[in-house]
Amino acid sequence: MSGAPAPTPVLLIMGPTGAGKTDLAIRLSERFPIEIVSVDSAMVYRGMDIGTGKPPPDVLVRHPHHLVDILDPKDAYSAGQFVRDARAVIDQIKGRGRLPVLVGGTMLYFRALRKGLAELPSADAEVRAQIDAQARIAGWPAMHAELASIDARSAARIQPNDAQRIQRALEVYRISGKTLSDLHGAAHRPDPTLAFSTYAWVPGDRERLYAAIQARFHHMLRAGLLDEVRRLHARDDLHADLPSIRAVGYRQLWEHLDGRVSFAAAVDNAIVATRHLARRQLIWLRADDALNVVDALEENAPAHIEREVARLCTLMQ
Repeated sequence: MSGAPAPTPVLLIMGPTGAGKTDLAIRLSERFPIEIVSVDSAMVYRGMDIGTGKPPPDVLVRHPHHLVDILDPKDAYSAGQFVRDARAVIDQIKGRGRLPVLVGGTMLYFRALRKGLAELPSADAEVRAQIDAQARIAGWPAMHAELASIDARSAARIQPNDAQRIQRALEVYRISGKTLSDLHGAAHRPDPTLAFSTYAWVPGDRERLYAAIQARFHHMLRAGLLDEVRRLHARDDLHADLPSIRAVGYRQLWEHLDGRVSFAAAVDNAIVATRHLARRQLIWLRADDALNVVDALEENAPAHIEREVARLCTLMQ
């Protein structure tokens, strides 16, 4: 009697925004029989191209990215939907005898795929209203301090002014009596038919990363990012509270188009928000001891991952 089939090799490349993950993935695609799967909660949206850092259309023709441009910005997307979509795509790639390479910076999606999804309580409008009422009096930094007193791990990943995530973490605790960290820690293990090889693509010099983030955002502006946001802003069915519009860069320019801040302030706010995003991503990565960390600034950094890709491609044969 034959045993169970060997797990499907899957390469994961995760890292902070602005680290050059997309360029690395395209380089790998030029050299190896792989297919790229995007792990990015903003690249899923059509019409959000410049600000999400999508490769140009001609590059996407030569090096297709799965799970890019699959939704309209009015639609929501979740970690659970990502896992379902990613599993289906991985199976298709395996069927073609190629290596699935998942690349991106949405750490929650990576964790959901690798470690399973936590069973979290549904949203409760009354509890949320209570939290919002408290926040109006005390301010979100004070609510963040309350979160830190009950769930230090979640608070370390959430900025003191990130109202949406603070609200959700407090809501989960007030409904269930369990912290978000505890519930995520008790998540069910995923299907063992996937064998993950996991890499963190992280610039060793954080100041150089922040400088690259600033330069990248100004490049996006020169490429027409404000006009891209203006087209979205002109739609009647989009608003500032949608997950798509809350994406970093889009949210700040949307506020400018709403007349709430000057263009210069919006640009500064977007750069600061992107740096905060990168910092949160780095915190996630540092907390994961199962990663192979590669310094993206080292001259031979791509070679480390290329060797692993070559090995995994051999296993796919």
